[in-house]
Amino acid sequence: MDFDLFMQDVVKVARTDITESGYEEARTAEEVDEALAREGTTLVMVNSTCGCAGGVARPAAGNAIHYDKRPDHLVTVFAGQDKEATDQARTYFEGYAPSSPSFALLKDGKILGMLERNQIEGHSAMDVSVKLQNLFDQYCEEV
Repeated sequence: MDFDLFMQDVVKVARTDITESGYEEARTAEEVDEALAREGTTLVMVNSTCGCAGGVARPAAGNAIHYDKRPDHLVTVFAGQDKEATDQARTYFEGYAPSSPSFALLKDGKILGMLERNQIEGHSAMDVSVKLQNLFDQYCEEV
């Protein structure tokens, strides 16, 4: 088996999982800045190829948004794949160490809260969905 081909398939599935859930991919630093310059609340999912991303974070990302309150915008960057975009997104996560997978909730480009890898890994997708929805309750408007 060709490892590079295998990893290309893994990355493709990981990208598709999150975009099919309604998240917009930001693959460059400019796309990150454009996405986070929008008014309102934005949930950024820092995607990755690890097991907790596929087994917990991406399912939670898709599930959590089916809720009475939710962010105005949904964005994703891919750690380890789109380095420039991920590094740029992390400049907005002031006070938080780099972490993937992770979620950051921002309003008008300013960080409100974050779920870091240690709050994802070892937890169920439902637990993480509830944590995200708690952030939505605090900071998002009803849709």
